[in-house]
Amino acid sequence: MSFFTKHKDVLLISLTTLLYITFAYLLKRIEFGQLLFLWLSLFGSFYLLLKNKKTSTLTLVGLVVLFRLIFLFATPNLSQDFYRFIWDGRMILKGFNPYLSLPETIIQQGTELIYEGRALYNGMGEMNGSHYTNYPPINQLCFFIAALFASKTIFGSVLVLRIIIILADIGVLYFGIKLLKRLNLPVKNIFWYALNPFIIIEMTGNLHFEPVMLFFLIWCLYKLHQQKWALGAVLFACSISVKLIPLLFLPLFYQWFIYNKSLQISKRHRFYNLIGFYAIILIITILLFLPFYSLEFVENYASSVSLWFQNFEFNASFYYIFREVGYLFSDWNQIAIIGKITPIMTIAFLIIVTFFRKNRSMIQMITALLFGICFYYFTTTTVHPWYLATPLILSIFTKYRFPIIWTIAIIFSYQVYANSPWQENLWFVALEYTILYGFMIFEINKNFKIIKA
Repeated sequence: MSFFTKHKDVLLISLTTLLYITFAYLLKRIEFGQLLFLWLSLFGSFYLLLKNKKTSTLTLVGLVVLFRLIFLFATPNLSQDFYRFIWDGRMILKGFNPYLSLPETIIQQGTELIYEGRALYNGMGEMNGSHYTNYPPINQLCFFIAALFASKTIFGSVLVLRIIIILADIGVLYFGIKLLKRLNLPVKNIFWYALNPFIIIEMTGNLHFEPVMLFFLIWCLYKLHQQKWALGAVLFACSISVKLIPLLFLPLFYQWFIYNKSLQISKRHRFYNLIGFYAIILIITILLFLPFYSLEFVENYASSVSLWFQNFEFNASFYYIFREVGYLFSDWNQIAIIGKITPIMTIAFLIIVTFFRKNRSMIQMITALLFGICFYYFTTTTVHPWYLATPLILSIFTKYRFPIIWTIAIIFSYQVYANSPWQENLWFVALEYTILYGFMIFEINKNFKIIKA
């Protein structure tokens, strides 16, 4: 037996560790060639680790923690959003409502409301600093915690934010395993999320808070499967209050409540439970937003959210096709019009899935959630890489794996930062979605043949 064969696990883990160290502390996002090499290498080692049947679940859990701790003292190198997180947290610490003021205005006035304000503004960039914050209240709570423990140093705030995200991912791992067991699915499925280099880099590395949202969402699904819908509703409201995206899922719970045969109660009682579920979500969400409420808050928040539909465009799919069609009939970008139509398309799709697709079991419902969120991302104007965390975690409870392929192909969206000034190369966007749609169509066709057989 060769040395490599005998010690291949140790060598593979050591190589992966070295790759993550290089990524965390030496990489600059403008170096797309190096970024691509590290990304693909990490996915290669990730695949080999998961496909090794001799690797125990306990070892994989240890690697989940180890690979995240590598990033503990690193400054995010693929995103600058964390500067705005720190800004919002320090505004709250000083007693100000972060939804009511623009960093740009405060800086122009020369007012020193928060420590390192100028450095934070320069870090977040002019575009971020010129828009009102759109991060919901539990997300703001995380920012406040960072300010509470590190109000005088950006590095300290980054450290606190990263610890919160790591703890959330451990929570996703814990409840993900429990839900997989209840659904009689392989426990190791969770590691397609927890050890995925995309998740480690984009969440722990770049400080995006999808893990906190997903922690509450997976906990909610687990409680629903236990038929504890009231607690599930509270958890779902908390998920919305981290990121608004779970709002899309609300109609998709209908069949699970009304037609789920495992619920040993009358249909009328099931309907009352559904209404109660929605009512609790609404009440808790309102209560969480209430400390920030004012008429100005509503106006600012609505205008900030609308920007993502009618002003911003990045790494889009069908929207870019719609945009080119629009150019055939006019000389300007039709994003303001298209941005109003695509949400309607998503709502229509969700209604169809809600009433015309069988979503009665937990796995069927999660599959509906997966395709619901993917349809939204396929048609929206902006798809940042970290958005993929949600379809990825949902996919591990289904028979579909195309979100895993998407987490690999999403790297092509980062080619934009290699250009000066930043500009998307649509050939790379086309390559990303060709890979994604090709694999997705293959999977759908394969599963359809299995059902027919």
